[in-house]
Amino acid sequence: MPAKGPPGAGRGLRTRLRTARGRSTGSQRWLERQLNDPYVRAAKEQGLRSRAAFKLIELDERFGLLRPGARVVDLGAAPGGWTQVAVRKAGPKGRVVALDLLPMDPLPGATVLQGDFQEPEAEAAVLAALDGPADLVLSDMAPNTTGHAATDHLRIMALAELALDFALKVLAPGGAFVAKVFQGGSERSLLEALKRNFAAVRHAKPPASRKDSAELYVVATGFRGLGPAA
Repeated sequence: MPAKGPPGAGRGLRTRLRTARGRSTGSQRWLERQLNDPYVRAAKEQGLRSRAAFKLIELDERFGLLRPGARVVDLGAAPGGWTQVAVRKAGPKGRVVALDLLPMDPLPGATVLQGDFQEPEAEAAVLAALDGPADLVLSDMAPNTTGHAATDHLRIMALAELALDFALKVLAPGGAFVAKVFQGGSERSLLEALKRNFAAVRHAKPPASRKDSAELYVVATGFRGLGPAA
């Protein structure tokens, strides 16, 4: 059964920490936000590894990205929230591959790989695990933020472009690509590459994305199968 987002998000009584002893102001704010986040509570209740899982659930509900039997690659997958959603939707006949530089706990129904997706060995390992081209490539990757908006925007766009380069090598015709970007949308070079290679390109901010977050997702569907040189 697919996971459901929390009803009435944003309503109800607010929990405050009884003591801030030994915590910085920023740490105190983060803990209070976690305690009062309905998506955090729902993720725990539903056995999901992160609240971010609901972002993919909501994107899938809007764009129809996941289907039974699909081959899915999750780049930057740790701790595995998006991978869990992909496994549930792809079902026993699907193939889901999670790849991250960081170690990730095993997840039933998924092949978990550790490595750099830019390396040829990682690409080969992903394709071997998929046993065919991918129907969907996901990237919820984000760099460590500096607090300088222009710098952070450039960094996440660079990650999105690298993820797209990977997707163009492994996607099957008709496949889809999803990547995190920051508000301001996709840079012209990325947007042009997406439009050349996909039938439809849209931006979306799922409800599970925090209102104070600058993140957006670019969703490209209908891969034309032109390849990385397109």
